[in-house]
Amino acid sequence: MKIAYLIQAHNNVAQLARLLAALDGPDVSFFVHIDKKVDSAPFAHLAAPNVALVEPRVAVYWGDFSQVEATLVLIAAALASPAGATRLVFLSGADFPIRSRAEIGRFFAERPQAEFINTVAMPADAMGKPISRLTRYHPRPSAPRLLRGLQKAMLRVGLLPRERDYRQHLDGLQPYGGSSWWALTRATCEHILRFVEQKPAVVEFFKHTGCPDESFFQTIVCNTDAAARVVPNLTYTVWAPGAASPEYMSEKHLPILREAARTRTTTSFGETDILFARKFSDQQADVVAQLTRQIAQDQGPV
Repeated sequence: MKIAYLIQAHNNVAQLARLLAALDGPDVSFFVHIDKKVDSAPFAHLAAPNVALVEPRVAVYWGDFSQVEATLVLIAAALASPAGATRLVFLSGADFPIRSRAEIGRFFAERPQAEFINTVAMPADAMGKPISRLTRYHPRPSAPRLLRGLQKAMLRVGLLPRERDYRQHLDGLQPYGGSSWWALTRATCEHILRFVEQKPAVVEFFKHTGCPDESFFQTIVCNTDAAARVVPNLTYTVWAPGAASPEYMSEKHLPILREAARTRTTTSFGETDILFARKFSDQQADVVAQLTRQIAQDQGPV
C-alpha cells in the first residue's frame, strides 16, 4: 500500500516536522501546501526526496473556497507524482498519529476500497450542516477588497440574491456535508479532479457557499458509487461547547488516545477507527513525546 499524505500548514513548523518524521517510511510520500499568506522560508528545510512543498500556493482563508483550492492542488500533485500512491490521506500540520506507521500501513492495506470521510445528507442542522451554507450567498474573503465591498453593497440593495436555490446549481446532485479531513482511494481522487474539470458551473457555485471544504468533497463522493464504501473519517478531535476550533491535545487526552488506538470510537458520524488526532502545536513537544512513547509501548516504534 503506497500512501500519500496531503498536508495543509501555515504555522508550527516544528510540529509539522514531528508529523513528517512520525509518518515517514517506505512507500510513503508527502505533499505539503504552505499558505501563501505566510513566509515559506521557515518550511524550506522540510523538503526531501519524498516531501514536496507544492506549487502553486493558495492564500487560504477560513470558511472560504480557498481551502478547497489548496486541497485540489495537493490532490493533483499526489496523482501526478511517480510515487504512485493508492491511498491519499488529507491532514493538517497540527495532526499527529496515534498509531505506529506499521499499524497505519496495515490498516489501509486491509481496507483498500474504503473511503474514509465524514458525510451526512444536507440539511442536517443537528450536525451543524444547515442548508443555509448552500442557499446563502457568501462573498469570498479571498477576493480583492474592492470586489468584496461591491458584492456586499449589491447584496444590501438586492442586486445579488441573499438566498439561492441550490438545486438549480448542483446539476441534480444531492448535497452532503461533513468534516475537512479524509482518506480517499486514488480512484476517487481521480474522479474529484475530473469532476472539477467537467462541472465548472458546480465548482463556481461552491465558491460562494459557507465552509465549502465541509461539503464540496462530500457532495462529489456521495453522488458516486463510492458512497457505498464511505466510512467515517479517522481523525480524533475534541470540541468544547461553542468553540470555534478544536482543543489542543494535552496530557489529559493521552489515556483517551490510547483507548482510541485500541478500540473503535463512536462519533456523531458513526462508529470508526482512529489513526490521527488534532490539534498539536510547536509548544506541545512534551505531549507529542509522551504520545510517541505511549505508541511505542503499545504497538512498537512509531
